[in-house]
Amino acid sequence: MHQTFAIADIHYENYRTKTLVFDRALPSEPGQFVMAWLPTVDERPYSVAGDDPFSMTVVAVGPFSEALHALQPGDRVWIRGPLGQGFRLPTQGAGKHILLAGGGYGVAPLYFLAQRAVASGLTVDVCIGALSADDVLLADAFERLGAAVHVMTADGSLGRQGLVTAAVEAVTGTRAPVAVYGCGPVPMLEAVETMCRDHSIPHQLSWEARMRCGMGLCGECEVHGRERDGWLACVDGPVWEG
Repeated sequence: MHQTFAIADIHYENYRTKTLVFDRALPSEPGQFVMAWLPTVDERPYSVAGDDPFSMTVVAVGPFSEALHALQPGDRVWIRGPLGQGFRLPTQGAGKHILLAGGGYGVAPLYFLAQRAVASGLTVDVCIGALSADDVLLADAFERLGAAVHVMTADGSLGRQGLVTAAVEAVTGTRAPVAVYGCGPVPMLEAVETMCRDHSIPHQLSWEARMRCGMGLCGECEVHGRERDGWLACVDGPVWEG
């Protein structure tokens, strides 16, 4: 069943990314997602970027996201959710250290996770990967939380040049985290998963998949690889715990 939310505020994150902040809470866990619907336009999945107030970070990559970008404060969006399985933080987190790895717009749900982690007493390293300085998401917001931020860009225009996995490897080699959390493109997640397995580091990764129903009915979001054959990102995930 859909709930109607009105936009209360809009944060401009970069040249093609906005965070829509709504008028009330939607109790959720980091890593969960919602199905956002605009009548006569379409319905699409978005990670929960914050739960109180509810917010979504939207990158303009197609007709539906561009329709969301055109909305103004006071406009309404119809929401189904929260859906799926989210991230789980270590119990008795005070004094422990975790690492978050985000590629592209996969960084957005990790900020929600970082907020919960810092509130529970965990220390946090965040590795952010992007094509260029203009594409980097939320680096300043993570720093304001007190996280240590490591930026990698493909063109070297901000931080170090290279892939985000290089930053993950450098951080884990210096200070092994109790867990690694990741969200981003599939090749990035596969590389992080391999690295964590090689070093016996517990890891939770949010797998991207095309979603249509969000309820496990259509099978559109089946993820393949390793133990995940037959695994549906919408109901079994999107977070896979390794």
